[in-house]
This record gives sequence, C-alpha cells and structure tokens, in this order.
Amino acid sequence: MLSSSRTTRPGTADSTVRIPVAVHATDPISREGAVSQLRRFPEIDLREETASGPGTVALLIDDVLDDTALTRLRRLVRSEGARAVLVVGALRETELLDVIECGVGAIVWRREATATRLVQAVLAAARGDGDLPADLLGRLINQVGTLHRGTAGRPGAPASGMTPRELDVLRLVAEGLDTGEIASKLSYSERTVKNVMHGLTTRLHLRNRAHAVAHALREGYI
Repeated sequence: MLSSSRTTRPGTADSTVRIPVAVHATDPISREGAVSQLRRFPEIDLREETASGPGTVALLIDDVLDDTALTRLRRLVRSEGARAVLVVGALRETELLDVIECGVGAIVWRREATATRLVQAVLAAARGDGDLPADLLGRLINQVGTLHRGTAGRPGAPASGMTPRELDVLRLVAEGLDTGEIASKLSYSERTVKNVMHGLTTRLHLRNRAHAVAHALREGYI
C-alpha cells in the first residue's frame, strides 16, 4: 500500500521477524542519533553501512536531496538490492517522482523523525509498502491530475499497458488507501488486491507499490 504514515505500531505482536537495517548519514551525529533510537526496538537488527544488500533496509538521512544523495540511493537500491527509507529535511516537487522511481517507498521528514516514526517507515519498506508524509502524498495525488490533464487527448499519448482491474487498484493506491480499504471499495478480497499488485509490479519490473504509482504517473496511465 501507499499510505500516509499508516502502518502497524512497532513492538506489537506481529512484529516477529527482525529486520536488518543499515543507517547512512552524512554526519556522525545524525547517524548515532538514528542508531540510538532504533536500538530500542527488538524487531530491528542494526548492521554496519557496508552491510546494505538484498533483504536489508537502508535508512538514509540527509538535509536535502542533492545529486550525491540521489546517486547513493540508486546504488543502494538498484545495484545492492536494498530497500530504502529516506529521511530528509526538504524535497522539491521535481524530486518527488525521481525519489520514488529510484526505489524509495518510504519517506520521513527530519522534523518528524521520532523513534516510532522511523520504525514505522522501516517496517513499511521491509514489506515493500509505501509510506509517505501526508503532505507529500497530497503532492503526489496532485501530480496525478496534472500529468493526466497533460496527456489526455494528446496525439501519441501512451496506450495503457495495464488491465482495467490493475488500473482500478492502482488509482486507489495513489489516493492513499490501504489494502483492506481497496478491497472493500472494489468488492475484492484482500488477497485479490495483493495478487493484482504483485502481478503488476512483477510484469513491469517495478520495485514496490510507490514505484508502480510513479510509473503510472510518468506514463499517463492514471
């Protein structure tokens, strides 16, 4: 799901599997602060920065998303196979889709980066879900309308490579609904919704649900 910071509360009964997490920061104070907060949660298995790889969640902390930070994100996700959580002070409109297409499914504002909030984002990333701040989710939805208006009726606009069922599910993902809400709205089972998203991301080689939304926006599908 692509949600507005709506995830299972850390420390609850279904947090049974320890998640390997590597913290990356441009300064030692930020890194040690994040490590200190995450160490309190038994579901988190802290690793060294060099340990990022498949199955690991890379938590990246930066003030702004410059070229260096974006290159680091791409390397961790595309080359090393890690799942990424971005903790950032500010993010421009033009950077939002770039970040999601890079493979980042969870974003946390630095000003909101409490211990609980960080773990929620890590859990979401580990599941392959999306977890965006409410204001970023609103900006993403606005881009849906902007890109749709820009491609509607235009000669040469891309034909949809998605089935009607996939488009129905994806539109609701983009609106921030979770799996249960999507199932209820479309009269599907939650398993069906999960299967639709899995088939879509696998067929189009997308990294997670957030990336699927970004892809649909870029291509004018929704």
